[in-house]
Amino acid sequence: MERVCEFLKKAGTYYLATVEGDQPRVRPFGTAHIYNGKLYIQTGNSKPVAKQLKANPKAEICAFVGGEWIRIAGELVEDDTEEERLKAQTSMLEAYPSLGNMYKVGDGNTAVYYFKNATATISSFTKAPEVIEF
Repeated sequence: MERVCEFLKKAGTYYLATVEGDQPRVRPFGTAHIYNGKLYIQTGNSKPVAKQLKANPKAEICAFVGGEWIRIAGELVEDDTEEERLKAQTSMLEAYPSLGNMYKVGDGNTAVYYFKNATATISSFTKAPEVIEF
């Protein structure tokens, strides 16, 4: 999982795909953070992506760096308890202080999702794919 997070951070921008009804939706993201043994991303509850993930947690990420690309498929879900959600939000906002202009821990808008049942595949045209499950 650390290799996956490093790849996303090195890319800077990755693309998250969700589903809305029968229509795929893709948008750029930039947060990737490991907390409590889970890979998290961050968004706002007011955004369509949060509503899409609540309706259907299946998602995929794609990023490209230096001739390699990564695809991560799995479910993006929130922690089960409010206490864990707040701890994960705190950890994310500490890792990305620039988000503090838009988000605050427990503000009702800040949302952090972690990958569950995920498979990451790092590929290139020159070597065999590397598969990481987490």
